[in-house]
Amino acid sequence: MAKPPTWGRRFLCAMLALVGITLSCILYNTAGIASFLQLSNRSFLNLNYDAVSDEIKLKNVLKEAAMVDKTVILTTLNEAWAAPGSVLDLFLESFQTGERTVRLLEHLVIVALDEKAYEICKSKHTHCYALKTEGVDFSQEKLFMTEDYLRMMWRRIDFLRVVLEMGYDFIFTDADIMWFRDPMPFFYKDGDFQIACDHFNGNPDDRTNYINGGFKYIKSNEKTIKFYKYWYEKRVEHPGAHDQDVLNYIKGDQILHDIGLNLKYLPTVHFGGICEPSSDFNQVSTMHANCCIGLIDKLNDLKVILKDWRQYNTLPPSVNGRHEHKWRVPQLCR
Repeated sequence: MAKPPTWGRRFLCAMLALVGITLSCILYNTAGIASFLQLSNRSFLNLNYDAVSDEIKLKNVLKEAAMVDKTVILTTLNEAWAAPGSVLDLFLESFQTGERTVRLLEHLVIVALDEKAYEICKSKHTHCYALKTEGVDFSQEKLFMTEDYLRMMWRRIDFLRVVLEMGYDFIFTDADIMWFRDPMPFFYKDGDFQIACDHFNGNPDDRTNYINGGFKYIKSNEKTIKFYKYWYEKRVEHPGAHDQDVLNYIKGDQILHDIGLNLKYLPTVHFGGICEPSSDFNQVSTMHANCCIGLIDKLNDLKVILKDWRQYNTLPPSVNGRHEHKWRVPQLCR
């Protein structure tokens, strides 16, 4: 058989080489695109994984801790308050010494604001949740009204709104509040948003009562969710203001009427504090180390409050002194 001319062989080789190069480029680009898409998906998943994972963890811990009516008890603390011998120990001890309050620990979720507080919580309590805040170290004591303290308080407000959106009613309590009785019987049946007071004037509907945001009972509904969003947004108009102060500013705003929010103020006879101690040991539910700046001073007076409660419990019900028993605080919290 005759061989094809030389130019024909060269042309055929050139065409085959061109096809090979083209196929290689196509395969390389396809692999590159696939690799890029795979990396992009990984990046997307990594960016969103923590948020999704945290939401699932929160849903699980709320579900496990909730009462039959989907009510949970919530508190927040950092390492300084969680450390051995600090506020957390006294807080948990109060449930042990209160009247039928031990069972309430089953419904308490401790929200840890830093990793160390979360580790301590897990060693002492069943229901713990780590609330992450990027770029902020909440582990150390945050003095009242410092920048980090305010950031911590507003982070808490935003978190509580999320709990409401998940459909849970909650009793929020600062950890420097001693629990001596179940507060549920002392709440108002028609209140959407019920909050303790530094000073109570006797009228649960009077908005001149000066509130204390450390203890509140909030029902999950459209009204309270809208109000929590409004409250959080209003921080921008009041830079450097505490969440409690902002609430005092806005509690008379028209939005409360527009959304039909029923705001109730809780009497200090049931929900007392160092600002205004409960006047009756037979009716007290909680006692708060409010009107007190500094961890050392708080710890001192909280120990006194616990001791006063124990002494009250040692008195037989028939003894007249039981009805005249008095709190010995404030001491260092002056």
